[in-house]
Amino acid sequence: MLKNNQTQFKETEIGLIPESWEVLKLSDLISVKHGYAFQGESFSETQTDKILLTPGNFSIGGGFNDTKLKYYKGNIPASYLLKEKDLVVTMTDLSKQADTLGYSALVPNNKNILYLHNQRIGLVEGISEKIDKIYLYWLMRSKTYRDWVVGSATGTTVKHTSPSRICAFEFALPPLLEQQKIAEVLGALDDKIELNRKMNKTLGSLGQSIFKHWFIDFAEKDDWKKFTLGSFFPITTGKKDANFSSNDGQYPFFTCSQDNLKADSYSFDCSALLLAGNGEFSIKWYEGKFEAYQRTYVLAPYKKELLGFLYFLVNYSLSDITAGHRGSVIKFLTKGMIEDFEIDLPPEDSLVDKAEIFSNIIKQIDFNKRQIESLSQIRNSLLPRLMSGKLRVK
Repeated sequence: MLKNNQTQFKETEIGLIPESWEVLKLSDLISVKHGYAFQGESFSETQTDKILLTPGNFSIGGGFNDTKLKYYKGNIPASYLLKEKDLVVTMTDLSKQADTLGYSALVPNNKNILYLHNQRIGLVEGISEKIDKIYLYWLMRSKTYRDWVVGSATGTTVKHTSPSRICAFEFALPPLLEQQKIAEVLGALDDKIELNRKMNKTLGSLGQSIFKHWFIDFAEKDDWKKFTLGSFFPITTGKKDANFSSNDGQYPFFTCSQDNLKADSYSFDCSALLLAGNGEFSIKWYEGKFEAYQRTYVLAPYKKELLGFLYFLVNYSLSDITAGHRGSVIKFLTKGMIEDFEIDLPPEDSLVDKAEIFSNIIKQIDFNKRQIESLSQIRNSLLPRLMSGKLRVK
């Protein structure tokens, strides 16, 4: 049970803390081990059972991110093979804001994958019995810890931290039982968030399977004809540059990045597909007010009830649509490559009839996304209050 604070506080060198808490440094409780420089020639473009952890495997705000995996096919030093629930931190960040620097993640449970302790990643070892590992995981996702790591980082373009800087972080530690209760509260929220993410992944796979079954594998094509993508929507792009985003913006800002950005204003208010026009091509959808980057294609269907169907169509055909991309260093799409892409489909009336199931799938995914956002806000609001003792768990 969460309870507003009615406990006595004491004055310390880091400020007021509950009387039962003590001031420590991470160096009193843990050590951090550097990763291994795995050989570049053994990196693999194709999937293997070995995954090199990189800073890309850390979500902004902490936690494990499995959308950017790097595979390895070489030999592995046994001492750099990670175990399930190992606590790791990222010690290098390429972004301007050092978005993930110092944040923690727990190595996932996947019996078919070997996770490798790569360079630029720290492994937390020698954890004292005075601190619960899952509480420590949350502590290393808190704002005070984050401010310390970023404030003490070196480098301009690329930010670096180190085991010694991480371990110099000073904080107030509650008794072990309270640590475990705090971790339980935050973990329950995270479990629900992860459940919704997995459900969305399943729904996305289901929609793609239905599309393939109806329109590719077992299609009755007697009365079908060729449609171009341009017959379903006009091909437009956003007008904003990449620096238009705002940390406190209220509208989604779609760029060619997979990251979720915000903007203070909007140029679009519609149901649309968002196709990244350069870099790593990807397709999303959104319904409502939003902003878009100048290399992001905004595809608003003439019939918005076809939005879900068109999402799964474009997603299924994405490799074919982008096969003729221009550019060698940075790949990019042209308007004509999207507009003129052809696919065999049944008459449009039949498409509208079949489109309802795809609409229902993306509506459920959107509902789950909103729940994820709401739960994340609750978790992020509770985290600093629980870590400071301003809110207690009884």
